[in-house]
Amino acid sequence: MKGVAILGAGAIAAVHADAFLRFSDRCEIRAVGALHLDRAKRLIDRKGLTAATACEGVDEALARDDVDVVSVCAPPGAHADIVVKALRAGKHVLVEKPMAPGLAECDRMIEAAQASRKLLSPIAQNRYKTPYHKMARLLKAGLGGPVKHVTVNSLWWRGPNYYDPWWRGTWDGEGGGCVMNHAVHHLDLLLWMAGMPRRVTALIGNVAHDNSECEDVGIAILEYEGFLAQVTASLVTHDEEQEIIFQTERGRLSVPWKTASSRALPNGFPEEDREAAEYLAGAYERLPPLDLEGHPAQIGNFLDAVDGRDELLITAQDGRNVIELITAIYEAAQSRSPVALPIPRDDAFYRRDSMLAAMPRFHRKTRSVERSEVLEIKLGRDVGR
Repeated sequence: MKGVAILGAGAIAAVHADAFLRFSDRCEIRAVGALHLDRAKRLIDRKGLTAATACEGVDEALARDDVDVVSVCAPPGAHADIVVKALRAGKHVLVEKPMAPGLAECDRMIEAAQASRKLLSPIAQNRYKTPYHKMARLLKAGLGGPVKHVTVNSLWWRGPNYYDPWWRGTWDGEGGGCVMNHAVHHLDLLLWMAGMPRRVTALIGNVAHDNSECEDVGIAILEYEGFLAQVTASLVTHDEEQEIIFQTERGRLSVPWKTASSRALPNGFPEEDREAAEYLAGAYERLPPLDLEGHPAQIGNFLDAVDGRDELLITAQDGRNVIELITAIYEAAQSRSPVALPIPRDDAFYRRDSMLAAMPRFHRKTRSVERSEVLEIKLGRDVGR
């Protein structure tokens, strides 16, 4: 029976608690650490964590010999220090997205994991959603042929008061706006399915959130060998129509699922290729759904990997890769010029302090709430099957 500590007691910590409770025969939540002790106690009471002790801060939880696994649900700016401390304390670590706001911090976390010989996995729960899992398998099998164009729309809507908590809407607390903290999900999925691009061009802006220093809209063009990808991140899209569309040689593959295929008429204009579309649709439908999805599925794999029963499917390197892409988007937007990947260690944007110093402050944060009472969190649009 593995002992678990959850560090953080906000809305996402409740999601982690629910996921661990799905595996009550294999693990037990024994500590909840939070900046405010009463918040930790409140999460324990809400979730019925009868074996858990409320801890003020993280040190008390990390000092416990009966804690084997730590789930870090603190604000992004605190991730690196907490993760490194947990690894050095001999704990296996899950950390919420984004892994850290800077590449140097990610490397420090990876080095600590290697030194401790403990597992480190960043949360990327959307890889465990049936539609994305199916599309990734079709792409890996090459059923559509070579990829020609990708569209990624990470479209969300957030009201102005979303940025009232003290750490949100600041480059230091969040490490960025919608590109870092919302599009991170879709960018991770893109890297999972297509790999890292060669070069990035981008623009960012803030058009609707006057209590945030950071961007609420970002647009990027990613150059791959043989195709282009375009990415839009937004916090001003009312219908939140999130999607990833792969246009392959043989047809469209997308989440939400839709396929289409065209063939050329003698004059080069298209006509529907119904046979190819039905082939792709049939291949999609024949793939079985996942037995478990989202956070519970990733945490289940993490526990299996800790026990040596399975390979860790989402690694620290996966988390670093998406931060490298986000860093390239920010650098391209700020420099107004393309950025090649990988980003070298002597690049100013490799280090968080110099990157944040270079980024624009679109607005001055004037409203700051130390404690948010929001206990539920939306994890994004249901993409269906």
